[in-house]
Amino acid sequence: MLKEPRPGRVKTRLGRDLGMTAAAWWFRHQSAALLRRLQDPRWTLTLAVAPDHQGLTSRVWPHHLPRVPQGAGTLGDRMARQLHQHPGPTCIIGADIPGIQPAHIAQAFRALGDHDAVFGPAPDGGYWLVGLKHAPKPGLFANVRWSTEHALADSRATLRDARIATIATLTDVDTAADLAQL
Repeated sequence: MLKEPRPGRVKTRLGRDLGMTAAAWWFRHQSAALLRRLQDPRWTLTLAVAPDHQGLTSRVWPHHLPRVPQGAGTLGDRMARQLHQHPGPTCIIGADIPGIQPAHIAQAFRALGDHDAVFGPAPDGGYWLVGLKHAPKPGLFANVRWSTEHALADSRATLRDARIATIATLTDVDTAADLAQL
């Protein structure tokens, strides 16, 4: 899932530290490198883009990769929609995690072999990957406190009775301090 890299539209917390143009530039180049790295014959890479129209027609993203609109709603609404439209096994990642390697994605899909769901946690209490073996049940991601240290725990709680795997913890980049740690 990714947004069109426009100043003030992406990485706004990073933009408060670096400036909105620099943050959008970082996101654009980070996303492009990630997409190149993750193209692999073991899975189909689809871009869930926002805003819908601009993302679908953007010249920023590689033309050969299929694109689908994220649609309206909260982050949870948009992720649940993608998981429903692409019934499992499906994994969703964000584009602001420089450490993602193909081995991480392969590990997530392997975990879905004997689990219902998989998460790749982030140190801040969120997560960089969520995957489901089958289409989601109603209520997935309901009442999740997004952008807080509770996001992963809240998301896991919406998967009642599911067998959940956890893979590598990776850091996303939200602030200049996160970027400096890289």
